[in-house]
Amino acid sequence: MSGQTTSEYISHHLSFLKSGDGFWNIHVDTLFFSIVSAIIFLFIFSRVAKKATLGVPSKMQCLVEILVEWINGIVKENFHGPRNVVAPLALTIFCWVFIMNAIDLIPVDFLPQFAGLFGIHYLRAVPTADISATLGMSICVFFLILFYTVKSKGFGGLVKEYTLHPFNHWAFIPVNFILETVTLLAKPISLAFRLFGNMYAGELIFILIAVMYSADMALAALGIPLHLAWAIFHILVITLQAFIFMMLTVVYLSIAYNKADH
Repeated sequence: MSGQTTSEYISHHLSFLKSGDGFWNIHVDTLFFSIVSAIIFLFIFSRVAKKATLGVPSKMQCLVEILVEWINGIVKENFHGPRNVVAPLALTIFCWVFIMNAIDLIPVDFLPQFAGLFGIHYLRAVPTADISATLGMSICVFFLILFYTVKSKGFGGLVKEYTLHPFNHWAFIPVNFILETVTLLAKPISLAFRLFGNMYAGELIFILIAVMYSADMALAALGIPLHLAWAIFHILVITLQAFIFMMLTVVYLSIAYNKADH
């Protein structure tokens, strides 16, 4: 902890590398690791695609084929419309979010200390533990919901959906609009906060376990098995959160595309 108190250590590890001041500041570390995660995803899949063979496939090709078939099956079961965009979108969401989540498994001091060698004093490496990142992704889902609603029912259908449901009478248009707007906004907000909350909690637990290493010998010795146990459990968490974000996106788009006119 290099002379820091416990509160200073935790605060330091929860501080972003920012550019700018006030509301419009940019979390540079979040953007950087989001892009790095995307590059890793694109590199792996493009490399597998170039080297794909009809003969005995490599282990990585097997993994990619299993992922593609699994997610395509999920989309086929839940989205009853053209899947040429939704299936690749679902695959991208799952893999990208999973890679961003998996950064949390890197020891909490490794990346900040490495960045410190280059004069970077603050660094948070898990993009999904930043509410700005999860809200950004969920806002994209929000616009996709509107797009698929218009695509399936037209702009008039979109207006009817948010003014004549659940009460199909002109007198209830203000009430219907409020209810449907709240329902619509709840989808991206719940998506963002669910992913952020779980990943932030996981990151904080890793930091608290790391604090134990600076305590007395008995407590420090306990930190090693705790760290290992939480890391193993966290593998399930990061996979589950990527799946949930992907699954809910597909379901929300399916509802938007297939909901009956009112």
